[in-house]
Amino acid sequence: MDEKTASVADKFGSSVFNEATMRERLPKVIFKQLMKSVQEGTSIDPAIAEVVANAMKDWALEKGATHFTHWFQPMTGITAEKHEAFIAPTEDGKAIMEFSGKELIKGEPDASSFPSGGLRATFEARGYTAWDVTSNAFVKDQTLFIPTAFCSYTGEALDLKTPLLRSMESLSKQAIRILRLFGDEATQRVITTMGPEQEYFLVDEKLYMQRPDLMFTGRTLFGAKPPKGQELEDQYFGSLKERVADYMHDLDEELWKLGVSARTKHNEVAPAQHELAPIFNSANVATDHNQLTMEVMKKVAVRHGLACLLHEKPFAGVNGSGKHNNWSMATDAGKNLLEPGKTPESNAKFLVFLSAVLAAVDEYSGLLRASVASAANDHRLGANEAPPAIISVYLGEQLTDVLDQIETGVAKSNGKPSTLRIGVSTLPSLPMDTSDRNRTSPFAFTGNKFEFRMVGSSASIATPNFVLNTIVAETLSRIADRLEKAKDCESEVNVVVKELLRKHRRIVFNGNNYAGEWVEEAKRRGLKNLRTTVETMPELIAPENVEVLAKHCVLSAVESHSRYEIMAENYVKIVNIEALTMVEMSGRRILPAAMKALRQAADTVAALKAAGASNAAVEEVLGEISESTTDLKSSLDCLVRTVADAEQVHGNVLEHATYFRDQVIPCMNTVRTAADRLEGIVDAAIWPFPTYADLLFRV
Repeated sequence: MDEKTASVADKFGSSVFNEATMRERLPKVIFKQLMKSVQEGTSIDPAIAEVVANAMKDWALEKGATHFTHWFQPMTGITAEKHEAFIAPTEDGKAIMEFSGKELIKGEPDASSFPSGGLRATFEARGYTAWDVTSNAFVKDQTLFIPTAFCSYTGEALDLKTPLLRSMESLSKQAIRILRLFGDEATQRVITTMGPEQEYFLVDEKLYMQRPDLMFTGRTLFGAKPPKGQELEDQYFGSLKERVADYMHDLDEELWKLGVSARTKHNEVAPAQHELAPIFNSANVATDHNQLTMEVMKKVAVRHGLACLLHEKPFAGVNGSGKHNNWSMATDAGKNLLEPGKTPESNAKFLVFLSAVLAAVDEYSGLLRASVASAANDHRLGANEAPPAIISVYLGEQLTDVLDQIETGVAKSNGKPSTLRIGVSTLPSLPMDTSDRNRTSPFAFTGNKFEFRMVGSSASIATPNFVLNTIVAETLSRIADRLEKAKDCESEVNVVVKELLRKHRRIVFNGNNYAGEWVEEAKRRGLKNLRTTVETMPELIAPENVEVLAKHCVLSAVESHSRYEIMAENYVKIVNIEALTMVEMSGRRILPAAMKALRQAADTVAALKAAGASNAAVEEVLGEISESTTDLKSSLDCLVRTVADAEQVHGNVLEHATYFRDQVIPCMNTVRTAADRLEGIVDAAIWPFPTYADLLFRV
């Protein structure tokens, strides 16, 4: 191992209280008991926690930590932390550094100041954070971070981690039932694995600071189309600019220290757009790591004079940013349950798990769609490389052939992978994958996993994954119920798989999801097309969806309704902030710039006339500026009135959100149209904000 490689290997996980560190610092008996709790998902004995806390504190102090915090994920979409010093005063006026097992296991943040959907009121402030032993503690910014779950005084989940952990236990339980029927007595736990690909934009920080819309909303509310966009397709996988490469290098180093296995980095399709992808991990740890990744991305960007944009659609007219959610299931021995093998048609176990996923995605497509819904993602889905709002599953030719074979008994192919011959004698022949990649599909099978491509770039992956885990757990439980009662389990497997594939075949679509024909075809198939968040919200409280989440103890009915309330309230707040930002930018900056341009053009026309000359072109420019300025002012007035009228909407949260979608957003669109038209005709020296050309190409 060369010096550079050794350095990277030494850095990886150096700021994490990981298994290697625990083995080194904990007594053997304590270490074994802790690992048993981690592997089996059982609670920690307080006596063990005391020993672990002391060792964790000593290690953190050596790393320069002075404080500790219970790090949790409230329903704000970002993380939260309350820092406590290790310091404890002594009677002689000095201090010692203390950290108890009780402090490790439990914290008490205020639960009334976070979104709760009515679960907590201001006078009901008590909440608890509980140590999640399955995710390692780490040191960052002179603080020991302890990953925790967050719940109310009465036990309701107030975070994203708790339902994820619950769903992982439920899926494991049901998957084990299936494995036992296939004679697997060794597997004790099935783990949901995840590998989230994170897309993002980088812009110059100085330009970013001149755009109130980017600062307040994360996206540009104004911006005329630049002369060049992504049409030449020269950005994707292109060579990295030096400034971007330096940023990515530092980002990798920071993430590696925190145990985040950042592996792949490259330019994405849109100008100034990039992607980072890690190695797979358990869904819980992958979620924690992705939250860390987004936070570190922003902090490292500032060091390089950059701003990292994680919004789903920061720029109109070019690719938005997603977070491809690569999901699979594996046994505690590492065997992937979605691995088809060389002959998937004869791999009964694989076909059971595959059919369970297809049934889950078809039957609970509305709930799955709701898991990725947001005001930000509404701008992305169905536009510029993002999948449409209709959920379908891509299987590829081989697996689709397997489905046909099961239904008809006639195979079209032998199922064996073939060889791709490139036609150049000096290049090797390449083994072909069992399926192509379909970038238009929202839920695509990609070899031994499903890639859920609808997740937005700024979103936590916890919600789509706990929904996915739960609905698959439900279909597995139904399959297990039938197989366990069957007299001949082997024959019943064939019957069950055939029934499920026939019933849910409508969800499989291998074609172009962008095509208009697919919208009509999906409608004929009876598939839902929930185009906006407002249309999607009711899915959260649909009886069948509330029932399945409650049945598997992932969310109670009360918790499901609280998240419905939070989604609606959040939608209203986001659109309202965008509207107010648009009013401020238009009224105080764009209109004055337009008036200045109007005066200059009018002065020019007057001067020409005074000199006895006339110029039709100048008068035409004056007319264009005048007309666009009038349009901007009238549309702005309309927006101001509409936003003010929103306060008079006295209905339920869905009606309030519907008002913002149907009244406020259309007004915002008319304001933008007028402003963007002005940007194209007003002197660049007068225009008050950096343009798309500046933001996308000046890094």
